[in-house]
Amino acid sequence: MTALAQRPAARILLLDDAGRVLLFRFALAGRPAFWATPGGAVDPGESFEQAARRELFEETGLELECGPEVARRLVEFVTLEDVAVTADERYFLVRAGTSDIDTARHTELERRVMQEWRWFERGEIAEWPETIFPENLAQMLDTLQ
Repeated sequence: MTALAQRPAARILLLDDAGRVLLFRFALAGRPAFWATPGGAVDPGESFEQAARRELFEETGLELECGPEVARRLVEFVTLEDVAVTADERYFLVRAGTSDIDTARHTELERRVMQEWRWFERGEIAEWPETIFPENLAQMLDTLQ
């Protein structure tokens, strides 16, 4: 069996002043749509913290300090580019003073597959009809109160 590619990733639990969490909807041909937190792969030479700050800016336009790391998960999945990976995902809590975001810095791939975003109330997460990643997002958020 071929070993999966290793993918260190920084994810952001971005909360607005009302305590809602920002999620992006991913819609790819041939796959069920899903929602996920902002974030992405750590670039070579970059720390998880640096990647979190960069990803936050690229995906939301917000230039905020990211921290602290509040959760970690190891998970296997197939990336948007169809690469099977073992991901070491580190989650960083960021409290935004606004609910306005700017997606102008999205990559071509992100513009194609991440066309929707919304702020979710915690109570909406468990009842949402589409998959939300991480699957334990509601529990993660509950521990941050």
